[in-house]
Amino acid sequence: GTVGAVAIDQDGNLAAATTTGGMTAKAAGRIGDSPLIGAATYAQNGVCAVSATGHGEYFIRVAVAKTICARVELAGESVGDAAQSALDQVAELGGDGGVVVIDGQGGYEYVFNSKGMYRGMIDPDGIETAIFEQE
Repeated sequence: GTVGAVAIDQDGNLAAATTTGGMTAKAAGRIGDSPLIGAATYAQNGVCAVSATGHGEYFIRVAVAKTICARVELAGESVGDAAQSALDQVAELGGDGGVVVIDGQGGYEYVFNSKGMYRGMIDPDGIETAIFEQE
């Protein structure tokens, strides 16, 4: 499966990374979204950092990670609203998945349109983990 991370350091520098286990029965030569900067991974200091997982072909077409950061930077949207908008575009094309995203002040969101998404967070206040939507 996919392993992704977003982080902010003490100086406000943002980083994102995404790796994937691939897709079962993938076509020979298939390139997924993980190695394409802007599709599954993107970071821009002062704006946001994104790591995504899901149906890669749709995430490539929407340029999910870059789209989220562009909406934050140019439209002034929150990372949660920007992520939801990008995932709505993915859903319109027939795909699903999710993102972990952090803004330039350290605010983070998990947004997904799949049944669940393994995720976790650690900060000075503790550790949080989940799979399904939390009430």
